[in-house]
Amino acid sequence: MSDYILQAENLSVSYGDFIAVENASFKVARGSITTLIGANGAGKSTMLKALLGENKPRAGKVIFENEDITGMKPNVIVRKGLTMSPEGSCVFDEMTVRENLLMGCYQKRAAAKKEELFERVYSMFPILKEKDKQLSSYLSGGQRQMLAIARAIMADPKMIICDEISLGLAPVVIGEIYEKIAEINASGVTFLIVDQDVGRSLEHSDYSYVVVKGGIVMEGKSADLPVEEVKDAYFGINKYA
Repeated sequence: MSDYILQAENLSVSYGDFIAVENASFKVARGSITTLIGANGAGKSTMLKALLGENKPRAGKVIFENEDITGMKPNVIVRKGLTMSPEGSCVFDEMTVRENLLMGCYQKRAAAKKEELFERVYSMFPILKEKDKQLSSYLSGGQRQMLAIARAIMADPKMIICDEISLGLAPVVIGEIYEKIAEINASGVTFLIVDQDVGRSLEHSDYSYVVVKGGIVMEGKSADLPVEEVKDAYFGINKYA
């Protein structure tokens, strides 16, 4: 078994003539929390969509659990154990909390252990159990983000990708979200997190990649990366421009 649960090899993605991601390679170690750090428009979300089958790469490969999943349909990829908590705490507003969670376990493997998964997410997110019958549109921003992550857990995944985990949230709420991610990670779920918050990304992850103009310009163990140099890369300063 490989030490890496996910590998992107020389990934390139285009929108028409515009090259959004070019020759990007990165790996996610099994059981880790790995982050992709970059500014708006750096290509992070495009990379994620390629991993999950929403965008078909024009070149390169995506390997998950030693299998080439490049270009597979998203529902097939979810069935293999890779799922996502999308950008912007995206939930179904006109559904209750419980109905949103049910949408996460439609795959046969997850549906077979539905009650066990409900017990798991409600123990991790007591506020969601409390608001079980409430429409999701009435949740706060932080609660919506918790619901999006909990819905991903309902797919019984091996790995969860979180896009823009701190977008629009207050610092104290972001801290709570990262604490929950650490708890879920400790149970054996691998995470790949996209975030614009350099400090928190480095503090709460094992390994980080910095994305600039659709490519990886820096990587390393999060604790070893110099924050100021990461910020220079983030803003495209000097050699990263």
